[in-house]
Amino acid sequence: MSDDTQHGNPGGHGAFEHQDLSPRSIFYFLLALGIGTIVAIFFLRGVYEFLDKRERASQPPVNPLITNVPEDTRHVPARYPQTAFPNPRLEEDERTQFNGIRTAEEKTLYSYGWVNEEQGVVRIPIERAMDLLVQRGLPVRPQGAAGGDKATNAAKGDGGN
Repeated sequence: MSDDTQHGNPGGHGAFEHQDLSPRSIFYFLLALGIGTIVAIFFLRGVYEFLDKRERASQPPVNPLITNVPEDTRHVPARYPQTAFPNPRLEEDERTQFNGIRTAEEKTLYSYGWVNEEQGVVRIPIERAMDLLVQRGLPVRPQGAAGGDKATNAAKGDGGN
Protein backbone atom coordinates (compact mmCIF):
# COMPACT_ATOMS: atom_id res chain seq x y z
CA MET A 1 0.00 0.00 0.00
CA SER A 2 1.30 3.39 -0.83
CA ASP A 3 0.40 6.62 0.78
CA ASP A 4 -0.16 9.30 -1.86
CA THR A 5 -0.60 12.14 0.62
CA GLN A 6 2.07 14.78 0.29
CA HIS A 7 3.25 16.55 3.36
CA GLY A 8 4.86 19.97 3.44
CA ASN A 9 4.53 22.62 0.75
CA PRO A 10 2.08 21.73 -2.02
CA GLY A 11 4.31 23.26 -4.67
CA GLY A 12 7.37 21.32 -3.65
CA HIS A 13 10.65 22.82 -2.57
CA GLY A 14 11.06 26.57 -2.76
CA ALA A 15 7.34 27.38 -2.79
CA PHE A 16 6.47 30.69 -1.12
CA GLU A 17 3.89 33.39 -1.33
CA HIS A 18 4.59 35.54 -4.35
CA GLN A 19 2.46 38.51 -3.26
CA ASP A 20 3.88 41.02 -0.76
CA LEU A 21 2.23 43.90 1.06
CA SER A 22 2.38 46.97 -1.05
CA PRO A 23 4.08 50.02 0.49
CA ARG A 24 1.14 52.11 -0.62
CA SER A 25 -1.29 50.15 1.60
CA ILE A 26 1.06 50.49 4.61
CA PHE A 27 1.31 54.25 4.00
CA TYR A 28 -2.48 54.62 3.78
CA PHE A 29 -2.95 52.61 6.98
CA LEU A 30 -0.47 54.79 8.90
CA LEU A 31 -2.05 57.94 7.48
CA ALA A 32 -5.53 56.78 8.55
CA LEU A 33 -4.17 55.89 12.00
CA GLY A 34 -2.62 59.37 12.42
CA ILE A 35 -5.77 61.16 11.25
CA GLY A 36 -7.88 59.01 13.59
CA THR A 37 -5.62 59.89 16.50
CA ILE A 38 -5.85 63.63 15.77
CA VAL A 39 -9.65 63.43 15.44
CA ALA A 40 -9.87 61.54 18.78
CA ILE A 41 -7.71 64.18 20.50
CA PHE A 42 -9.89 67.05 19.29
CA PHE A 43 -13.06 65.11 20.18
CA LEU A 44 -11.86 64.45 23.74
CA ARG A 45 -10.76 68.05 24.15
CA GLY A 46 -14.25 69.20 23.16
CA VAL A 47 -15.85 66.75 25.58
CA TYR A 48 -13.68 68.01 28.44
CA GLU A 49 -14.43 71.66 27.62
CA PHE A 50 -18.16 70.86 27.57
CA LEU A 51 -17.90 69.10 30.94
CA ASP A 52 -15.91 72.01 32.44
CA LYS A 53 -18.56 74.53 31.32
CA ARG A 54 -21.31 72.31 32.69
CA GLU A 55 -19.48 71.94 36.02
CA ARG A 56 -18.91 75.71 36.35
CA ALA A 57 -22.60 76.36 35.66
CA SER A 58 -23.71 73.95 38.39
CA GLN A 59 -21.38 75.28 41.13
CA PRO A 60 -23.09 76.14 44.44
CA PRO A 61 -22.97 79.75 45.65
CA VAL A 62 -19.69 80.83 47.22
CA ASN A 63 -19.46 80.66 51.01
CA PRO A 64 -19.39 84.23 52.38
CA LEU A 65 -16.65 83.27 54.87
CA ILE A 66 -14.25 82.49 52.04
CA THR A 67 -12.91 85.47 50.15
CA ASN A 68 -10.68 85.69 47.12
CA VAL A 69 -11.61 82.27 45.78
CA PRO A 70 -9.64 81.49 42.60
CA GLU A 71 -11.76 80.84 39.54
CA ASP A 72 -9.95 77.65 38.64
CA THR A 73 -9.28 75.67 41.82
CA ARG A 74 -7.03 73.19 40.02
CA HIS A 75 -4.30 75.87 39.96
CA VAL A 76 -4.03 77.39 43.44
CA PRO A 77 -1.83 80.49 43.69
CA ALA A 78 0.91 80.74 46.28
CA ARG A 79 -0.13 81.93 49.76
CA TYR A 80 -3.80 81.29 48.88
CA PRO A 81 -4.91 79.80 52.24
CA GLN A 82 -3.38 82.67 54.23
CA THR A 83 -5.26 85.29 52.22
CA ALA A 84 -8.56 83.48 51.69
CA PHE A 85 -9.60 81.99 55.02
CA PRO A 86 -10.37 83.97 58.17
CA ASN A 87 -8.59 83.41 61.49
CA PRO A 88 -8.18 81.09 63.33
CA ARG A 89 -6.61 78.79 60.77
CA LEU A 90 -5.65 75.37 62.11
CA GLU A 91 -2.94 74.54 59.58
CA GLU A 92 -1.48 77.07 57.24
CA ASP A 93 1.47 75.20 55.81
CA GLU A 94 1.55 71.52 56.73
CA ARG A 95 4.92 70.79 55.14
CA THR A 96 6.71 73.61 56.94
CA GLN A 97 5.07 72.70 60.25
CA PHE A 98 6.03 69.05 59.83
CA ASN A 99 9.61 69.99 58.93
CA GLY A 100 9.76 72.13 62.09
CA ILE A 101 8.60 69.19 64.20
CA ARG A 102 11.16 66.88 62.60
CA THR A 103 13.95 69.44 63.12
CA ALA A 104 13.05 69.77 66.80
CA GLU A 105 13.04 65.97 67.21
CA GLU A 106 16.43 65.63 65.52
CA LYS A 107 17.83 68.41 67.71
CA THR A 108 16.59 66.51 70.78
CA LEU A 109 18.09 63.22 69.58
CA TYR A 110 21.48 64.57 68.54
CA SER A 111 22.28 67.17 71.22
CA TYR A 112 23.03 67.48 74.93
CA GLY A 113 20.48 68.94 77.30
CA TRP A 114 18.69 68.67 80.62
CA VAL A 115 15.77 66.31 81.06
CA ASN A 116 15.36 67.15 84.78
CA GLU A 117 17.90 69.60 86.15
CA GLU A 118 16.77 69.21 89.79
CA GLN A 119 17.44 65.45 89.76
CA GLY A 120 20.51 65.77 87.57
CA VAL A 121 19.09 63.82 84.59
CA VAL A 122 20.65 64.80 81.28
CA ARG A 123 20.09 63.94 77.65
CA ILE A 124 23.01 62.86 75.47
CA PRO A 125 23.19 62.20 71.71
CA ILE A 126 22.33 58.70 70.52
CA GLU A 127 25.78 58.05 69.07
CA ARG A 128 27.47 58.99 72.34
CA ALA A 129 25.04 56.81 74.33
CA MET A 130 25.83 53.82 72.10
CA ASP A 131 29.58 54.42 72.52
CA LEU A 132 29.20 54.55 76.32
CA LEU A 133 27.11 51.38 76.25
CA VAL A 134 29.81 49.58 74.28
CA GLN A 135 32.54 50.82 76.65
CA ARG A 136 30.74 50.21 79.96
CA GLY A 137 28.33 47.40 79.06
CA LEU A 138 24.74 47.01 80.22
CA PRO A 139 24.01 47.67 83.88
CA VAL A 140 23.60 44.40 85.81
CA ARG A 141 21.49 43.94 88.93
CA PRO A 142 23.32 42.10 91.73
CA GLN A 143 22.20 38.51 92.40
CA GLY A 144 20.99 39.08 95.95
CA ALA A 145 19.35 42.45 95.32
CA ALA A 146 16.36 43.20 97.51
CA GLY A 147 13.07 43.99 95.84
CA GLY A 148 13.45 41.44 92.99
CA ASP A 149 10.16 40.60 91.41
CA LYS A 150 8.55 37.16 91.73
CA ALA A 151 8.73 36.44 87.97
CA THR A 152 12.53 36.82 88.05
CA ASN A 153 12.84 34.61 91.14
CA ALA A 154 10.50 31.99 89.62
CA ALA A 155 12.59 31.95 86.47
CA LYS A 156 15.68 31.31 88.58
CA GLY A 157 13.97 28.38 90.32
CA ASP A 158 13.18 29.97 93.68
CA GLY A 159 9.43 29.55 93.16
CA GLY A 160 8.76 33.15 94.10
CA ASN A 161 9.58 32.65 97.87
